[in-house]
Amino acid sequence: MHIRKDDTVQVITGDDAPATGRVLRVLPDAGKVVVEGINRVYRHMRPSRRNQQGGRLSKEMPINASNVLLFCANCRKGVRIGKREGPEGRKERFCKACGNGLGFVGKAKKK
Repeated sequence: MHIRKDDTVQVITGDDAPATGRVLRVLPDAGKVVVEGINRVYRHMRPSRRNQQGGRLSKEMPINASNVLLFCANCRKGVRIGKREGPEGRKERFCKACGNGLGFVGKAKKK
């Protein structure tokens, strides 16, 4: 999957379309990501010992990973990414628009 935890992404479809946010969780088996402040739903809670007041609890729900683009700080928008071999043989994600590096993936290769 091209998205990792703590990446900044831009939502490209849906109700939260032009918004950006930080990835909280990645669900690779389902192909989904949970983004901070995006796709919020309300869960109505009955008062209990744990939650004495009850009420509406707001939380983020997963969205499909194909509906987000990695955010490039240099371009200031969501961009398509590519992978290339960086220094020390590490894989690096890069912005296809400007060529800016967007972080490394995995560990360095042994020579």
